[in-house]
Amino acid sequence: MKLMRALAGVAGLALMGVGASLLLDVREWTGVLVWLGGAVVLHDGLIAPLVLLAGLVLVRGGGSGLRGPVRGALTVAGALTMVALPVLLRPGPRANSSVLPLDYWGNWLLAMVAVATVTALVVAGRRFRRGRRGPS
Repeated sequence: MKLMRALAGVAGLALMGVGASLLLDVREWTGVLVWLGGAVVLHDGLIAPLVLLAGLVLVRGGGSGLRGPVRGALTVAGALTMVALPVLLRPGPRANSSVLPLDYWGNWLLAMVAVATVTALVVAGRRFRRGRRGPS
């Protein structure tokens, strides 16, 4: 487990280096600062409270085995939504069809379905494993 954490840390530092090198090419900082500020507000004002509320509801409702996977799924779904928000909210048709040519709403929805599917598989796997061990 320590090796996996170390590898994740190294990968994170490498990605931070890539991001920092990309920021060196930015000429207009106001857009970057607005996006980063919006990300903080969106996370602290919406994503984190929803995740905590879902965990509280699941604990009160007796679904303690669901708490971790559901919180994880909400965190991933929130982060994916936050990253996709600029293209999802892009107004109307564009003069140049090669700019943002994909079906971003459909792809975002597909990503949300993937997150829900993986979460359901994790929950089912945990229940199956718990059932095979028998009551403790």
